[in-house]
Amino acid sequence: MARKREKKGSLLHQVKIELDSKLAIGESKFWDKQIGVTNEKIYSWETYRTYLKHNIYFVNWAKDNFNCKSLEECKPYINDWLKHREKQGLSNYTLKVESAALRKIFDISSDEIYKTQARERKDIQRSRGEKIRDKHFSESNHQELVKFCRATGLRRAELKELKGTDLKIINGEPFICISRGSKGGRVRNIPLIFEKAFIIDFMQSKGESKIFDKIPNGADIHNYRAEYCTNVYKYYARDISQLPKSEKYHCRKDLKGICYDKKAMLLASQYLGHNRIDVIAGHYIRG
Repeated sequence: MARKREKKGSLLHQVKIELDSKLAIGESKFWDKQIGVTNEKIYSWETYRTYLKHNIYFVNWAKDNFNCKSLEECKPYINDWLKHREKQGLSNYTLKVESAALRKIFDISSDEIYKTQARERKDIQRSRGEKIRDKHFSESNHQELVKFCRATGLRRAELKELKGTDLKIINGEPFICISRGSKGGRVRNIPLIFEKAFIIDFMQSKGESKIFDKIPNGADIHNYRAEYCTNVYKYYARDISQLPKSEKYHCRKDLKGICYDKKAMLLASQYLGHNRIDVIAGHYIRG
């Protein structure tokens, strides 16, 4: 008797099941890096949703063009898809995201996948100039949210989970303790530097409740993070002309000629929830 073929469900369902199996919300990406298992996991809902979206684009294309019915049947066409997307004129940034999404779901290395061009600052479109969605968000109607974001630099997911009780006093100084919604599940304490009285009063007034009931989709949180990062850097930055070469960061490519204070950059990066100064040099510090 012939063996009955296992029913796998639709391609969209297969994508979701595969990504669900890699979810590691709340787990420490930092510790997983030490044992080399980060490639097998997804640490944030934002990354999950992004990977889900881009993998669905791919499998729908593979289904329409090659009649694929399973992820295994789609896999041989990954590089064709990336070349197709490159010809469509997608930015290098988006191509890198699509490549990462495909590598995650199909468990393949960067050596096995089509090499897209290196990303440059000019290719990153997020929060550069006014976007259509910005017209549907009024900063004057959300003054407390905007002021809070510019003073703390929190991510959208962190803002959604933040409670009044996350305000902590450590050695007599106020900090915001981020333990939920952070990227990679990483816990960090952010010292209050800007709008200190406002932040303390606002958080204390919320008690055990969440700080914000809703974060409007039109709020440009990334832009507020960039403003915060820039201000933190300027707060700590030393006179570049007085620093030894080892403590200077020289930008490259389209930012060539710009020099930053490495120590100030590292503090700004850590407050944002990163640990790489090159990330903030390319995507956050402005002016």
